[in-house]
Amino acid sequence: MKTAPVSSASRVLLRSMPGLDSLARESRDTLFLLAVIGWIVLMQSAHMPWATTLFCLMVLGWRAWLTLRQKPLPSRRISTGLLLLSLAVTVAQFRTILGRDAGSALILLLLTLKTLELRARRDTLVIFFLGFFTLLSHFLFSQSLLTALGILVGVLALLAALVNAHTPAGYPPLRQSLLIALRMAALGAPIMFALFMLFPRFAPLWGFPAHESAKTGLSDKMTVGAMAELALDDSVAFRVRFDGDIPRRQDLYFRGPVLGHLQGQTWTSEETFAMAESPAATGTNAGTTVTYEVLLQPHQRQWLLTLEMATQRPELPAGWRALQMRSMEWMSMRPVVDVLRYRASSQLQYRYGVGLHPTMRRAYLALPPELNPRTHELARQLLNDPTLAQGSDEQKVQAVLQRLRTGGYTYTLAPELTGEHASDAFWFDAKEGFCEHIANAFVVLMRAMQIPARIVTGYQGGEVNPMDGMLTVRQSDAHAWAEVWLPEQGWTRVDPTAAVSAVRIENLARIETYGAVGNAIDAVSPQFAGLMQRSLQGLRNVWDATNTRWNNWVLNYTQDRQLDLLRRLGFTGVGWATLVQLLAATLAGMAALVALWVWLEKHRQDPWLHLLQQARQRLTGMGLRIDENASLTPRQLLERLQAALAASGQPSDTGAVWHQWLLALEAWRYAPSDDSNQTQALQQLGTSLRSLPRLPFGRHLSDN
Repeated sequence: MKTAPVSSASRVLLRSMPGLDSLARESRDTLFLLAVIGWIVLMQSAHMPWATTLFCLMVLGWRAWLTLRQKPLPSRRISTGLLLLSLAVTVAQFRTILGRDAGSALILLLLTLKTLELRARRDTLVIFFLGFFTLLSHFLFSQSLLTALGILVGVLALLAALVNAHTPAGYPPLRQSLLIALRMAALGAPIMFALFMLFPRFAPLWGFPAHESAKTGLSDKMTVGAMAELALDDSVAFRVRFDGDIPRRQDLYFRGPVLGHLQGQTWTSEETFAMAESPAATGTNAGTTVTYEVLLQPHQRQWLLTLEMATQRPELPAGWRALQMRSMEWMSMRPVVDVLRYRASSQLQYRYGVGLHPTMRRAYLALPPELNPRTHELARQLLNDPTLAQGSDEQKVQAVLQRLRTGGYTYTLAPELTGEHASDAFWFDAKEGFCEHIANAFVVLMRAMQIPARIVTGYQGGEVNPMDGMLTVRQSDAHAWAEVWLPEQGWTRVDPTAAVSAVRIENLARIETYGAVGNAIDAVSPQFAGLMQRSLQGLRNVWDATNTRWNNWVLNYTQDRQLDLLRRLGFTGVGWATLVQLLAATLAGMAALVALWVWLEKHRQDPWLHLLQQARQRLTGMGLRIDENASLTPRQLLERLQAALAASGQPSDTGAVWHQWLLALEAWRYAPSDDSNQTQALQQLGTSLRSLPRLPFGRHLSDN
């Protein structure tokens, strides 16, 4: 087979990079491998301490400098010292070298340190396998589509470096190694797909405890002012697909942690794992039941976000269990550390908790006596109002809401610091706040007016993605509202933020999300800013829809979905044994196809040899006798042709056209050429062979 020369495009690329065209082959390959490891380090940087990432990049930079300057590698003593330093850094950061976080950091450090020992082929192979293992460990932190794409790039680059290492001769371009790596990946894709679809899926055999700092989103406690940070977080919290029409925005309240105990400025839940006596709301005036499917992003907590009010236990994958608390939120028995897909049903009009136990009533009226004295005074003034003194609790709630509507209160994402008397500061001083400021002040006032109340946190609203029709709820949709207990009505949702701002400050949230750059563009050209916003929104919708499909069809491809697939294919009585049998049969069939392909490749004739054989057969048909067992090159065949023509007394130029054709065939195989389309040149030789003239050989000519 003809060896492809270094393409002119590759040479131009090398010349465009100062110094690379003059690098030795070993130096170029080393720099490429260091770049691949750098990509692996940068991918892990989001989950690694900054000191670990900085140390790895410094080692790689030093190793690249040694390569460019042709300096010797560091001694064993220096390498040992760096290894001990890496262990010390890991222990200092994680207090251990075991576990997910510490182990991943340590393997990343060892991978970079190994580059300082590239003295033999064995060292290079160790780096390759360490690189693949380090890439795989990234899935312990994230299994998102973006992570998968980054790992795919890393795998292809490592494969290209591995191919390059097994091509020691010459100066093959990196593009050639990348193409071979792509071909290898394509050949392995069918087997990978079969294993993914049919390999039996079991519950996880182990788990890693989530690091406290990794927890995101809602919490089991709320300090006044902390939730405003979520309003600037545009990441997806969960996505919802409704079986029917999407409810109105004012009905989209997704219930999370319920907080009923106030200490200082912090609200906490005092009902953790207190199961409800009846795991459903009362059906009085329940209205239509809404069914939907939730794709919940990992938040390292146990809450299952459901639309108020979830009346039935959510349908979770195998191995999961949900419990409903007395305050009606749903929780799983273990933290949500991966994307979780479940179905639920809710009633938008509901009634529950009509009877309130005296102990619970006292708990939902309790207030720290030393805090918010002006709010307590406001409660006394309202209760002394003749119009409210004899009024119902519902009338008192409406009076406070009317005060919020008409008292000059505003909604803002950047409220002033409130101090320890947060409720007083909202009612009398700042008169502005985020949703938790408003909910906190409202609940404190309700309790001061002897109306049981508590705070509910969760998410409100969301946006419909036109790409797939799903409701996307982001962290910026995090919300806090209130529940008050009313006689004969039970716990009733009241959103005091809606009284302050009926439209939840969508414009302000958008401006602050874009920051100074968005404000500057909007000031210069509002039309361009609007166009940019719509374009970014369109791209975000496409990404959200694509990522949802990834979560649905890849991350949430459970054993139940495997068995459903087999049933749709016509299998009955399916189980894990059926999966094993089908997988074995599929792999055996693939192995047979590979064996057949190898056999065909082995017996497939070289196209150049096939063309030479055609020329030989045509000359034999004209009368040139050649031993069937003789293996002749184009030049040897030409010598036989010239000898036969001379023996028959033909002029010397009789076979000139054949002479040129045979030499051209020889040159295609053995002469160096810059022609990138060698296949087309060989096809042209095959076409011209059919138009070559017959030669007047005598029948008496022999194989001499």
